[in-house]
Amino acid sequence: MSVFTFNIDARSKKPIYMQIYDYIRDEIRCGRLNPGDRLPSTRQLSVHLSVSRNTVDMAYGQLSAEGYIEALPKQGYYICDITHHIPVLHPSDRAEPAPAAPASAADRPVYYDFNPNGIDLEYFPYNIWKKTMKDILYNSGEDNLLLPGDPQGDLSLRQAVAEYLHQSRGVRCDASQVVIGAGTDFLLILLYQLLDKKNLYALEDPGYIQAWQVLAHMGAHTVSIPMDSSGIQMDALRRSKASVAYVMPSHHFPTGIVMPIRRRLELLSWAGQKPDRYIIEDDYDSEFRYRGRPIPSLQGIDPSGRVIYMGTFSKALTPAMRVGYMVLPPKLLARYRKDLSFYSNSVSRSEQKFLSLFIRNGQFERHLNRMRNVYKDKRDAILKAFQPYRPLFSVSGEDSGLHMLLHFHDGRSAAALIDQAASHGIRLYRVSDSHADPSSTSPFDEHIILGYAALPIDRLEEGIVRLLDIWFPS
Repeated sequence: MSVFTFNIDARSKKPIYMQIYDYIRDEIRCGRLNPGDRLPSTRQLSVHLSVSRNTVDMAYGQLSAEGYIEALPKQGYYICDITHHIPVLHPSDRAEPAPAAPASAADRPVYYDFNPNGIDLEYFPYNIWKKTMKDILYNSGEDNLLLPGDPQGDLSLRQAVAEYLHQSRGVRCDASQVVIGAGTDFLLILLYQLLDKKNLYALEDPGYIQAWQVLAHMGAHTVSIPMDSSGIQMDALRRSKASVAYVMPSHHFPTGIVMPIRRRLELLSWAGQKPDRYIIEDDYDSEFRYRGRPIPSLQGIDPSGRVIYMGTFSKALTPAMRVGYMVLPPKLLARYRKDLSFYSNSVSRSEQKFLSLFIRNGQFERHLNRMRNVYKDKRDAILKAFQPYRPLFSVSGEDSGLHMLLHFHDGRSAAALIDQAASHGIRLYRVSDSHADPSSTSPFDEHIILGYAALPIDRLEEGIVRLLDIWFPS
């Protein structure tokens, strides 16, 4: 434990577990902790630092989630090898991820729909929205809301988004790099026109089908890249000759995978090896994480300006509010202003004004905190109901987002289980329906997607009980 010589700063506003996390992460990055080194046990370190064991557990949990360390059963925590994947520097709303049609027949009644795309609208801040919009319209003359605005989006919203992304996601940008648009689909259309038309786009498979559809409709060249337990497969990406990679590193849809730091550094290294390679980071629901802090963005550790960061307010607020944003690297920003600034902004200025005030007044953060608790309660209710059956199936992806995956160990197929549920009015979804090419297969195809955000908690609990009774009749 001689490496743990730092002192806890009791006066710091930073939580103690984050101080421990930051210290160990920096020791790994600087090479003072080597691959294979064993960390002190949580009990040893808690005694050494005079902190609670839960505090150390939280720090180790965050490091493990990001891929800096790994836990070996009955052995302890060890440093992962990331030393050979340092990025190479070169000199020179979202719309909701739409699941494919469920396996059940279209004419079957649906009483419980576990749609991974849904959100809970009961807690939408209607009163704040109505009051703020009324105030905005009453005072509209001050901001000329009836006149065309900046093509990139109103400056006040871009500043609010840039500050929010820096604080919550570690994104490094200023307002000049932010482009506001009517959802991720529209921004992806802009981005396609911004990049070289000869680019080959690599997309995760399984993955976000709508990104495939948008790019295909525009005539883009695309290639599917299989996934493994760490995310997009790097060997397959290198062999593909792609120049743009579309990824969801913080919470992949539909698999729920969080890309560990080693794979992130490999991906950044790949992008830095040629002058016109880019990574599109789709960060569609990073606000919702239930253990530790949100996973830092890929853009925040990009040293060479190759990551295009994209996000949306669809999950955090409502899909009807078609407001997305992307953060362009400086090189692409100059190209955007030269070639695409003739496009008018596609989001109403009143909505932009509302969002900028909603963020700056702290209401957005309060709403997110409330929704995290709402969704965590729903997730916990499901996991509690599943507990007696856990030897029969495994659950994954439950620590982030608004859905989880189920994988059965008794030989029953996902299609059969979903169809069995559908015959009783319960709609579930298959990972296998998220392949752009229906003939594709992956190790995740026998997983079932169970979304839990949209159903009220009483209906959710009722639906889970019925589902378990169907699958495991007494």
